[in-house]
Amino acid sequence: MRALDLIFRSARELAARIASRDLSAREVMAAHLSQVARVNPHVNAIVAKLDDDRCLALADEADARVALGEPLGPLHGLPIAIKDLQPVVGFPWTRGSRIFATRLPAEDSVFVDRLRRAGAIVIGKTNVPELGMGSHTYNDVYGLTRNPYDLTKTAGGSSGGAGAALATGMLPIADGSDLGGSLRNPANFNNVAALRPTVGLVPTAPTVLACPGTSVNGPLARSVADVAFLMSVMAGADPRDPDCHHSDPRVFLAPLDRSLRGVRVAWTPDLGSLPLDRRVREVLTRRRSTFEALGCVVEDACPDLSGADSSFLTLRRWRAAAVDGGLLAEHRTLLKPEAIEEMEQGAALTGADVARALVEQGQLVARMRQFFGRHDVLVGAVNQVPPFDASVAWPRSVDGVPMEHYVAWMKSAYWISATHCPAASVPAGFTPEGLPVGIQIVGRAHDDFFVLQVAHAFEQATKVGEVRPAIATGGNHERLP
Repeated sequence: MRALDLIFRSARELAARIASRDLSAREVMAAHLSQVARVNPHVNAIVAKLDDDRCLALADEADARVALGEPLGPLHGLPIAIKDLQPVVGFPWTRGSRIFATRLPAEDSVFVDRLRRAGAIVIGKTNVPELGMGSHTYNDVYGLTRNPYDLTKTAGGSSGGAGAALATGMLPIADGSDLGGSLRNPANFNNVAALRPTVGLVPTAPTVLACPGTSVNGPLARSVADVAFLMSVMAGADPRDPDCHHSDPRVFLAPLDRSLRGVRVAWTPDLGSLPLDRRVREVLTRRRSTFEALGCVVEDACPDLSGADSSFLTLRRWRAAAVDGGLLAEHRTLLKPEAIEEMEQGAALTGADVARALVEQGQLVARMRQFFGRHDVLVGAVNQVPPFDASVAWPRSVDGVPMEHYVAWMKSAYWISATHCPAASVPAGFTPEGLPVGIQIVGRAHDDFFVLQVAHAFEQATKVGEVRPAIATGGNHERLP
């Protein structure tokens, strides 16, 4: 098999073939390392990488366990690089900040421990924005991550390194996290798939704030099937994480194929009122017919999202001040302006402000529950803009409308975050310039598998996610397995 064919095979297929000894972990590792060597200098997605000899030695150890007939985890032998917001033993944990550039964690996060126990081989980290803030991946430790479909554009964030690494075949699977869109936005910008799970479905420990929040961990992959495959490993309770509820992760191994006839789709590209870049709107408008052709009942409908903006921003700023506000006194000069502003605004909040935001969010969650009594899924934009110039920190306007702060252009993602509902990002098309545009599919809380089934049906009907960037294939944008 050509190395190029191998690296674009599904993660589930690669793991199965390693376990059956049809492929060796070394072969899989070598193919991915070759792609990393060729592509990563251009996109800068994978950072703090182990040297190739060490990676191959870890793959040999994985093959030895196969040869001995030892029990194997579902991800056995697959290379992975972990988002640099997660602590991983043996790797720097910088969070994209010079403040933490030399920090080495003493233990893995619960999430990373789970991936390792499943057999994934950690070869490095994936790049993030400073402190994970914003949806454009650049920092003063590792630099800028570029979009593989156009190296002058952003790869998104905060899981930007993960999205770009997947799109280019440098990794078969990737992890990410999502507070205001950090799984969905980079999936959208890199023409891959992602799921923001229901809050509490995937462990987030250790965390400074030991209470239910809006931030989640979750999967990215080149297909919805591989997103589900990763969820079968990621999901489930853990005694180290009291905020993670009990669930059966095996549900994600069930077949994704199902009829969508009669599924009630609430169609709202702009969530009722948000400005959308005309190129994004044009792609989404063409995709309405895809759901109709699948047998869905599609109607224009949008939930009452009042309070989503104010509650999300208040709780986000409060969180920033609580988690990182202490950095201001000693390390202010090492922080980007947006981080300083976020922490200072959070520090100025009162207990009454936070309580008001929590009440608003509770009311929003209740209204969403009522909305999903009448509709099965909500469908709209992931991002309000296509990938923007990597030379700017954030879009200052969308469709001629000025953006009031550095995440204002992300409302189509973070308003959904505030609902605590699961949301998938799936490739939907390209702009005339060849930039990826995704679609967001949102479902009822705890109905993550159904969201993936709808996303899978859409993906199979469109095949947009099979278009690989030219930098990954050594030629034109093309379809590969």
